Amino acid sequence: MKKISIVIPAHNEEDNVVLIHQRVKEVFAKLKNYTFEIIFVNDGSRDQTQAKLEQLARNFEEVKFIEFSRNFGHQPAVKAGMDLSTGNAVISMDADLQHPPELIPDMIKKWEEGFDIIYTIRTYPKQISAFKRKTSTIYYKFLSAISDVNLSEGGGSDFRLMDASVVGVVRNMNEADIFLRGLSNWMGFRRAGIRFTAGERTFGESSYDLKKMMKFAFTGITAFSVKPLYLAAYLGFIFSVFSIFGYGIYVVHSFITKTEISGWASLIMTVVFFGGLQLIIMGIIGIYLGKIFKQVKERPNYIIRSKNF
Repeated sequence: MKKISIVIPAHNEEDNVVLIHQRVKEVFAKLKNYTFEIIFVNDGSRDQTQAKLEQLARNFEEVKFIEFSRNFGHQPAVKAGMDLSTGNAVISMDADLQHPPELIPDMIKKWEEGFDIIYTIRTYPKQISAFKRKTSTIYYKFLSAISDVNLSEGGGSDFRLMDASVVGVVRNMNEADIFLRGLSNWMGFRRAGIRFTAGERTFGESSYDLKKMMKFAFTGITAFSVKPLYLAAYLGFIFSVFSIFGYGIYVVHSFITKTEISGWASLIMTVVFFGGLQLIIMGIIGIYLGKIFKQVKERPNYIIRSKNF
């Protein structure tokens, strides 16, 4: 019998961990040729998530838990579960039940066909705002255009299956800002996609605010490409040529008309514009320098406070 490891990060999900365990168990009750383990990763929860996980672990042998010393983030939590998994394949999914466990048999079927990575292509239900759907689509298209990975539309979900051989590659990676959505594409292997409609969060509220989403977006962009640095260089070159050309026109005009062009407002606006442009370029360089700074310190992606296996 083959073993499937289910990795579920949990941050303040006290009301959801029991439900998702029950639904996963119901799915595997119908899969007679597979055993499973559920590895919950408590990512610095401040509610009763840890107490619920310890209770589940006492009552069900398939339930494992990892408790972080603090909140390290969603991606390190997924990696921690992968690092300690023992299955022939690993499925990562969220604890809020937006990733339907009922899709697991379809993922396993694709895996048995010989694919190493089964990713999911998320579509949103009608009740999700058009703004969220549009911004998500724009982000992944922009990420694909500006980086060296190609995330298909809707394919930026952390609901995926990886063969044990792929998980072994992930274990050996020690990136300071790990971005598994991009890594699963960058590694190659044989891949297949399955579409699903995201469910609604059953309990609680998402901890992903605008600040975290923006940080996640910059992590994805800078983790797989230096194109932003080239873009900064191209902008500098273009505006330098433009300024030389514009100044030439000014000199010619002054000699022909024997007058000077006045315009303090346009001058100030030009100074402000180029000053802002320089700050943007310095910010881009600073992000990459910051990533190098964090990488060379070689601090771990996460610290485990306790676990039951």
